Amino acid sequence: MTRIAFVFPGQGSQAVGMGRELGESSPRWAEANTALGFDLRRLCFEGPEADLRLTANTQPAILTASIVALDALRAAGVRCEFVAGHSLGEYSALVAAGAIEFADAVRTVRARGQFMQEAVPAGEGAMAAILGLDRGLVAQACEAAAAAGPVQIANLNGPGQTVIAGATAAVKQAAELAKAKGAKRAVLLPVSAPFHSVLLEPAARRLEAVLRTLRFRDLTVPLVTNVDAEPLSEGARLVETLVRQVTSPVRWEDVVLRLAKEGVTTCIEIGPGRVLSGLIKRIAPDLKVLNVEDAASLQAALEALR
Repeated sequence: MTRIAFVFPGQGSQAVGMGRELGESSPRWAEANTALGFDLRRLCFEGPEADLRLTANTQPAILTASIVALDALRAAGVRCEFVAGHSLGEYSALVAAGAIEFADAVRTVRARGQFMQEAVPAGEGAMAAILGLDRGLVAQACEAAAAAGPVQIANLNGPGQTVIAGATAAVKQAAELAKAKGAKRAVLLPVSAPFHSVLLEPAARRLEAVLRTLRFRDLTVPLVTNVDAEPLSEGARLVETLVRQVTSPVRWEDVVLRLAKEGVTTCIEIGPGRVLSGLIKRIAPDLKVLNVEDAASLQAALEALR
């Protein structure tokens, strides 16, 4: 029996033109424009790319393009048993699961992006991808570099792919230590803030104040969360979970393994890019992986599901 999980991408998947093919006339754009007070549709369709890369713009843009793609998939009759999302993608997943209104989600992730950007002065925080090293050894490298400042695991993306984040000097030192421990590569990432690190605690507190003004409903299908890699269905638990997510590792490898354990047979990545599709194939090769970001990929997904 086919059991489907809808999964939603996070920051870094943005591209000028996203969402146009599947939803140029979607009412979601007008709804987002009204919620934000500026023309998100034009930014997504026309750029400029530099503006689309700004965190406060990127987050609502990816969420909206993802929900436009979701609407197209649902219009074809496809439903799911679970949802999940990578960092920002959790908000898209919560819209999909009926826990939060779309307009509220768009406004919230706009604020989330601003809070994250403002939490750490430019240049004082960094992130690095550590490739080809066990997560336990990456954690040891972070502990050994702690004298230079806070540094921790930020993303557990898959076997041999771990991202660290924290104070710039500490991240650079941990990256060198990781290479000494046998990492194949340690690459500083071109990001604007040290996401999913303790340095974003100010952003977490500001976000909590926003989240507490929202009405969260119980989910129609469970979300396997980034912070615990456990299914969650109670709307009352979402504020605490989303606040923790800001400073905690994204446990994507564990999320995918939990989906497989729950009997999911097919993951459909919904939204721009195929980053999650590639990760899922490496984490759980037995899962069927599809994606929906444009007309061709939607048609291919529907044919595969038949």
